[in-house]
Amino acid sequence: MTGRLIAVEGADGSGKSTQARLLAERLGAVLTREPGGTRLGELIRSVVLDPDGTGPVDRAEALLIAAARAQHVAEVVRPALDAGRDVVTDRFIESSVAYQGYGRGLGADEVAAISSFATDGLVADLVVVIDVDDDTARERLGGVLDRIEQAGDDFRGRVIGAYRAMAASEPERWLVVDGNGSVEEVADRVAVAVAESPVGT
Repeated sequence: MTGRLIAVEGADGSGKSTQARLLAERLGAVLTREPGGTRLGELIRSVVLDPDGTGPVDRAEALLIAAARAQHVAEVVRPALDAGRDVVTDRFIESSVAYQGYGRGLGADEVAAISSFATDGLVADLVVVIDVDDDTARERLGGVLDRIEQAGDDFRGRVIGAYRAMAASEPERWLVVDGNGSVEEVADRVAVAVAESPVGT
């Protein structure tokens, strides 16, 4: 039996990385992240997120993240799933659609197609999106922002809108969790939502 792939998503400052870690601990799952998770992926992550560098143009950004995803699936995700392990990933395909497809304006379908090629058709069984208000997100981000976090409020608004639209279009696969409150409160909400999902059983 193959394991489940659960992607934890959300705009910057949502607390999704913390919640991905806590969910993986509860499930005894493999925890990984994107871009990253492999040596190549982490190198690409440093290029894409470097706040001080020139940075890739938008299309190059999308392609670099897809390349990192291809390596990630081949080295980490597929082997774990095939071994029957659950995998919790901090970001997956939906991040690319939200950030590069909508945020950068490259087109949701085009970016999704690139990601589908990168993963050889693998999609998350379940997507958990952590939804928070703007004040909470800004507080959690703090003062040091990476290159994508520096993209501004309009960009952030498009990303949030994309997540909400995607969640509404696939309610059987997406879980929208209120990310406001303490880490423990949100973690409990995530755990309950996953357990009550058909994919969570």
